[in-house]
Amino acid sequence: MVPRLAAPRLADRVAAFRVVVVNGPRQSGKTTLLRLFQQSHGGSFRTLDDAGMLEAARADPTGFAGQGQTPRIIDEVHRGGDPLVLAVKQVVDEVGERGIFVLSGSTRFLTVPTLSESLAGRAVFVDLWPFTMAECHGVPGDFCDRLFEGPAAFLADPASPWDRDAYAATMVVGGYPEAVVLDRDDLRGAWFDGYLSTVILRDVGSFAQVRHAESVPRLLSMLAARSGGTTVVADLATGLQLNQATVRDYLTYLETVFLTARIAPWLSNLTARQVKTPKTYVTDPGLAAHLLQVDVEALASPGSPAAGPTTETFVHAELSRLLAAGDTGATVHFYRDRDGREVDFLLEKRNGRLVGLEVKAAATVRPSDFRHLRWLRDALGDRFAGGYVVHLGRDSLAFGDGLAAIPLSAMWHHAR
Repeated sequence: MVPRLAAPRLADRVAAFRVVVVNGPRQSGKTTLLRLFQQSHGGSFRTLDDAGMLEAARADPTGFAGQGQTPRIIDEVHRGGDPLVLAVKQVVDEVGERGIFVLSGSTRFLTVPTLSESLAGRAVFVDLWPFTMAECHGVPGDFCDRLFEGPAAFLADPASPWDRDAYAATMVVGGYPEAVVLDRDDLRGAWFDGYLSTVILRDVGSFAQVRHAESVPRLLSMLAARSGGTTVVADLATGLQLNQATVRDYLTYLETVFLTARIAPWLSNLTARQVKTPKTYVTDPGLAAHLLQVDVEALASPGSPAAGPTTETFVHAELSRLLAAGDTGATVHFYRDRDGREVDFLLEKRNGRLVGLEVKAAATVRPSDFRHLRWLRDALGDRFAGGYVVHLGRDSLAFGDGLAAIPLSAMWHHAR
């Protein structure tokens, strides 16, 4: 059993709030996390993936919501629809104690149009994503905190034992627990195919009419190939031969079921020529590699066209998962302007401090790779906490004041 970084966060939130919602993609480990939570904290557990439970919830939502010891854990609660969410709200309003409900969903169910009652002001959220590398290797998930400490936190690290082949092997697996345990490419590919079919037909189909279901995997593949590029709806629509309104709807659906994540540009007064179009990432690198139809050999080959997008997808996934499970309190953005300056990822804390990360799918780092990070450092002044080029080499190296090149494996303390 792999200990999850989100487990302490879940226990802390349940002790403090009336309703805690555990959100995350299907097959990310939510049910296992909730069953383990029940074993250690008590309460009752019911899942609406069970046909009998689902029928009971739909037949008598008020009775269903009022039944069981607290905390009342209801897995896949969105399947009960708006009546069950309203019944939960009613119980919460009548009972003032904390830790009444722990709800989970494989969709961002409070944004689904068929669920009109948002539980606003009553619920807090814990996002559970597929495994981080820190979880897989049993090391602290403190990479984002270390970034804000500055490059010195990494320069004393030993040389990384990871090479390009090892990184490629990790990327094509991804973090879904079911995919991690499969040791053959064909079996993993079959699992990803079944996963996509289930999520698109069942989860998206539960709240939206998808007239061109065959276009959704194609849209995902296009997003995987354009990882790191801005999301230009007109270009996607042309490639899919669909109208732009339909593509916008499909992009929203993919976010709702956690298959993609959109990150906004970081906007400031540094220049008036900033790009304001968001970027979209497939949320799991293994799924992205499957969509791009690349295996370890193809991804590890020098000059592989898939290496850059997949590596950037991998870094985005790790950053998002670590931030969701920890208390760094930072948000992820990117920077791009019409003068050609670009930083792949910016992490910003509430106090205004920022770090910048450039991702390079190569083992060699040159001073020119830092040119945009240097500009950012000089423009931000004291707000700049550090700038990093994340690479596939072995060494952590200083490249000037506040700047360093660090191996990708620094994200999990270089654990083998």
